[in-house]
Amino acid sequence: MKKIRPTEKELEILQVLWEKEGSTVREVHEILYPNEETGYTTTLKLMQIMFDKGLISRTKAGKTHHYTAIVDKENIQSELLNRFVSNVFSGSTSSLILQLLGNTKNTPEEIKEIRDYLDKIDKK
Repeated sequence: MKKIRPTEKELEILQVLWEKEGSTVREVHEILYPNEETGYTTTLKLMQIMFDKGLISRTKAGKTHHYTAIVDKENIQSELLNRFVSNVFSGSTSSLILQLLGNTKNTPEEIKEIRDYLDKIDKK
């Protein structure tokens, strides 16, 4: 099975489509580029490429196309995280977690959630 590897820009578009559960090119463009730093036709072209790659589907409603992500968010996140851990932390999940915890200010609620999760794993 071929691994799906969306580009950074494709991921931005997928995030919008996952959150909105589908959108038009215009809606995606206005969310990602509210100040028009990127042209509408660039967003359109990216979404056409994503359609060709099998990342999104489209349906036509009048003159407008409605796009929906057809790749699973959790699968993409898992693939990207695995690649990141492998490439940046030599495959060491513990190094990633220690670095992350050391670089962020965690709330007491987050610490409790992390502890609860570790306890749950420990009981398996």
